[in-house]
Amino acid sequence: MQKIRFFLLNPFYIMGFIITKYIPYFRFIYKTRHYQCSINFSFWFRQKVLNYKKNRHVYWPVNSTSTVVSPENILVGIDAYPGIMGGCYIQGLGGIEIGDYTQIAPNVVIVSANHDIYDSRKHVEAKVTIGKYCWLGAGCKIMPGVSLGDFTIVGAGAVVTKSFPEGHCVIGGVPAQKIKFLEKEKCIRYELEPKYNGYIASTKFEAYRKNYLKV
Repeated sequence: MQKIRFFLLNPFYIMGFIITKYIPYFRFIYKTRHYQCSINFSFWFRQKVLNYKKNRHVYWPVNSTSTVVSPENILVGIDAYPGIMGGCYIQGLGGIEIGDYTQIAPNVVIVSANHDIYDSRKHVEAKVTIGKYCWLGAGCKIMPGVSLGDFTIVGAGAVVTKSFPEGHCVIGGVPAQKIKFLEKEKCIRYELEPKYNGYIASTKFEAYRKNYLKV
């Protein structure tokens, strides 16, 4: 009875159920329900309709309290949504690439360009690359030019100013240093079906990338 009452009194639930079942564009809501960062119709509606001045043209789910700059320079993998948690700042001026199944906590900052120290009107760009199966802890900051290999765990509040391309490690501190090695044989490389890069089915993503992205 309680579930029936919830269904009848929640217009977003009713609308979402009908739309995701009968409109192909919204199939991603149903098909990504087992992702770690699963989304629902109300989340999409807030980003794409209500929050029309901010993050509307970002091709992956972004929280209304997060900010994404230059999404055309950002390549996100499967189930990897920078900014889906609140308070994040993702700046893609110099290019950002994030691998499949990388999880990003609230208040994370990723920047790929800094102001020139002699002329703050200019930006010095440097691409950021984050591998697959990484985990960026709450409040950490990834600075321009940083490269993190697969299975890199960044501790909460860390400031990452140099690269750890070998991955399979835990880093933390200010500036971040390696504090633990991970046993590679214990790191699980799973895959989920079906595959989606943000709101876009992976089978169609290369075409989208060619037409709309610069990375």
